[in-house]
Amino acid sequence: MLHLLSISLNFDYLPLLVVIGLAWLIPMALSIFRMEKIPSVIVEILAGYLAGRFFLLNIDPDSLKILEFLGLTGFVFLMFLSGLEIDVDQVIYSIPGKLNFNRNLLSNHLVIAVLFFCATILFAYAGTKLLSLLVEIRNNWYFALIMCTTSVGIILPVLKNNGQTTSSYGQTLIISASVADILSIILFTFTAFIIKNGLRIEITYFLLLFLFFYIFYWLGSRIRNLSFLKKIYFRLSHAASQLSIRGAILLLLIFVVIGQYISHEVILLGAFASGVLLSLFLHKGRSLLVLKLDGLGYGFFIPVFFIMVGVKFDPSSLKEFELTLIPFLALLLLLLFAVKIIPAFLLTSQYGLTKSVAAGFLLSSRLSLIIAASAIGLELGVISPGINASFVLMAIATCFLGPVLYNMIRPKEKYPPGTTIIVGGSSKGVLLARRLNIHGKPSVIIEIDDKRFKDISSKGLNAILSDGLDPGTFRKLGMTNSSYVVVDSGNEEVNVKICETLRKDLNHEKIISMANGSAIEQQLKRLDVETIDVRRLMATTIETLIIRPATYHALIETFENFSIEAITIGNPEIDGRKVKEIAFHKDAILIMAKTDDNMFIPHGETFLRAGNVLYILGTGTALENARERLG
Repeated sequence: MLHLLSISLNFDYLPLLVVIGLAWLIPMALSIFRMEKIPSVIVEILAGYLAGRFFLLNIDPDSLKILEFLGLTGFVFLMFLSGLEIDVDQVIYSIPGKLNFNRNLLSNHLVIAVLFFCATILFAYAGTKLLSLLVEIRNNWYFALIMCTTSVGIILPVLKNNGQTTSSYGQTLIISASVADILSIILFTFTAFIIKNGLRIEITYFLLLFLFFYIFYWLGSRIRNLSFLKKIYFRLSHAASQLSIRGAILLLLIFVVIGQYISHEVILLGAFASGVLLSLFLHKGRSLLVLKLDGLGYGFFIPVFFIMVGVKFDPSSLKEFELTLIPFLALLLLLLFAVKIIPAFLLTSQYGLTKSVAAGFLLSSRLSLIIAASAIGLELGVISPGINASFVLMAIATCFLGPVLYNMIRPKEKYPPGTTIIVGGSSKGVLLARRLNIHGKPSVIIEIDDKRFKDISSKGLNAILSDGLDPGTFRKLGMTNSSYVVVDSGNEEVNVKICETLRKDLNHEKIISMANGSAIEQQLKRLDVETIDVRRLMATTIETLIIRPATYHALIETFENFSIEAITIGNPEIDGRKVKEIAFHKDAILIMAKTDDNMFIPHGETFLRAGNVLYILGTGTALENARERLG
């Protein structure tokens, strides 16, 4: 059989074993020695350097070529996953429509991101001119572009760990990093093409990539909802065929090959574009596929890339700087931070000075793009070997120092992300805050009356003395996209004005308010505010008390003990299992399930899939257990 398949057994697997062994050992060692905060890629590059000097010194050319191919594939995969990390919905949502230059311009995430990147380019070019007085820089513009890079892959985990991904501040940083990634890759690709080929008509071939992007998006938008395709994908995505993974890799390779035929420098842009395209299709239901792709990328290909960066690292090339090496590296590191920190002052009016400086440090984190751009520049001859080695060192330094300095500088949030904000300290607001506390849900009451504010605070509830009509109040509270805002000021007209401020000035969606009449209800509905009709609520409550008194009293008396929660299945171990195979907590019961737009009552033989929403009744402890087991 081996002869029929023409498979050769002469390949030397030892070099690959060394690389994969290091990829497995590094995160294990970081965990054992409690050093998880150090990005593993830093250690992978260092370990690759040591492996190249001691274990892979006499590697045969064929094995080296295969490792280089796997490393390049890892690099392509990293660009693909970087594109996949772009929250396209959030970027599109941030596109300003009718701008009010007095109020909305610097509160729009996308506008800030574009201004930030433009300012970064200007300061980077000025910094490059300064560095050129110390060492020879062959192409100032290309060098400046390298300094403009950032890394969403470093920034996103830091914000997640701090619970800031859904806050206005966190979204500003994520979109700024995303815009920097997108524009950097586009500018690098165009610049590299012009340096290599000159300003020729072939540069218009780039439009083919964007044309294919649009064609695939147009086709995908029309065929993705066809029922027979959805059935096939649902049946085969979790079987041995893993159709969704194969489709994602196919999409990646289509764009890589298109980029390859345009010019070799376009491969990375093609990989990035395919990731952005897949992100457009996945939207919010992408967790399981992304989990599988992350496993494939970060579990195999991407560690090979970073280890091979270390293997190829040549510190002897730094000798070209002679006596200027230390001043050059120190000034380069200083400028890499300065070109991000200075533009970050654009955020001061929105988030204050401390948060702005902290943002500048975090956005200074660079990793894959700086290494990629430098390697391409080295191949084109516009970056010397010494400068290429310097940028590898700077990637290690910035992706370590950036997050560390950010965590040191940023002010600690008084209220955790997702805190429910109650505008108005009425008896209903105080009762709501108490009941949310029972469920462990943080809340804060905004009260404008000083006497009532002191009374609420004396009861041990979180409250601030402020005006709910002031947008700055919500920014100070660190309101996130996941925060519910309950508006009950005691005056319906004021309620409408506060809701308008939240929707139009702050682009907030999760708003709940009260209405005693149809006119106010219509105004709130036009603002897309979740409206509670007090009259109907009272009538329904009294109806339940008359028709089903036992049920009413049971619900009221057990409120503090039992509640219903919707939990989305995200645990891959639950995917494909039957309900009867899952051991729910003794104080919890599964009452309903939802898949896509279908609600149904599950039974023991019902198969559960990732992404299904389960509605579970139980105690607080039981629901917490269900969240850990299912989510």
